[in-house]
Amino acid sequence: MVVQPNSGVGPVLEKFPDVERIAVLRGGGLGDVIYAYPALYALKAAYPEAAITLLGTPIHAALAAGTDGPIDDVEILPFAKGVRDRDHKDGGPNDGDQNDGTEDRLAQEEFFSAMRARKFDLALQMHGGGRYSNPFLLRLGARHTVGTRTKDAEPLERNLDYIYYQNEPDRWLEVAGLAGVPTIISPPLRPLPEYQQSVQSLLNPQRGPLLVVHPGATDPRRRWPASYFAEAAASIAQEGAQVLVVGDRSEKALAQEVAELAARQLTNKEAVRSVAGELEIGELAALLDAATVMLASDSGPRHLAQALGTPSVGIFWVGNVFNAGPRGRSLHRIHMSWVTQCPVCGADVTQVGWSAQHCGHDDTLIRGIAVADVVQDVHDLMATSLLLRGK
Repeated sequence: MVVQPNSGVGPVLEKFPDVERIAVLRGGGLGDVIYAYPALYALKAAYPEAAITLLGTPIHAALAAGTDGPIDDVEILPFAKGVRDRDHKDGGPNDGDQNDGTEDRLAQEEFFSAMRARKFDLALQMHGGGRYSNPFLLRLGARHTVGTRTKDAEPLERNLDYIYYQNEPDRWLEVAGLAGVPTIISPPLRPLPEYQQSVQSLLNPQRGPLLVVHPGATDPRRRWPASYFAEAAASIAQEGAQVLVVGDRSEKALAQEVAELAARQLTNKEAVRSVAGELEIGELAALLDAATVMLASDSGPRHLAQALGTPSVGIFWVGNVFNAGPRGRSLHRIHMSWVTQCPVCGADVTQVGWSAQHCGHDDTLIRGIAVADVVQDVHDLMATSLLLRGK
């Protein structure tokens, strides 16, 4: 096997011959698939004649349909333990799935039959440790398989050891390297023109910069308190900015709480308002593309803003910075909580995944991050971001 010079993330092995159809397995939510986009762009560059099919979730299909990117088509995964669980929020703004905790065996069999008929040349597991996802991937019947694995996971043709604390985009670039794909600098994701046009009515030309705020996160422990977001939003709005609070339908109450708490601190009550639950994913992408800065906890919309090239101020628990934090600081600032124990029971929260069970408490781990420090970073990025983005 020929090994090319190091790509900067990991080794680049010999490319597979005669690859025309590529499947990429990536379940989860919005942020999960965005982690894989640099690797997907690199795959498209390395195998330009091949069609890339993402095996994903409804929010992934909506993102691919609403933006211009490297994915040719999306096949929706059936419910399957460890690959697409019904109790995992994966549907995005307009998810209609019912979460009853069961698998759909019939749908799985129909899915695998249809996927085997497509005769994939290469299948990549960019989902997780492989305990469940590697057997799932192997049932596709692809000629070649590549992905990550823990020691108890079924091996693929080419394997990367799964070590939990690794930057997620780099992890999937390293997997792509095993398929002969050199690392490339991926271009920003672009919203489609029709969605850019549809969000124009949300923009207030009478106010200057636009701050988009997302107060939610799938894991409640990653959420900054609503009152903190409100205080930050009000402070920025008082300086003349427009502030829009976003979220999916399940986050409407949270977003409205932030907007109402902020409005109490303002003379102009319309300077901060919620549009949570009102936007399709393409519209959210267009709004974030138009934003001057994004303020959010560690969440899918913050990852989407980063993928679009929009500056962000992110509020993270320290462990999530290893996996999900942006690497550059010109356009992205992070604030880290160094809490390592559950504030209720004292359990060690640095042990994750298969190594420890959730203690059962969902109290935020990032309460200690000061509003004034966050607001200062928003101001700093507002002063420099348009120049750095060429606007």
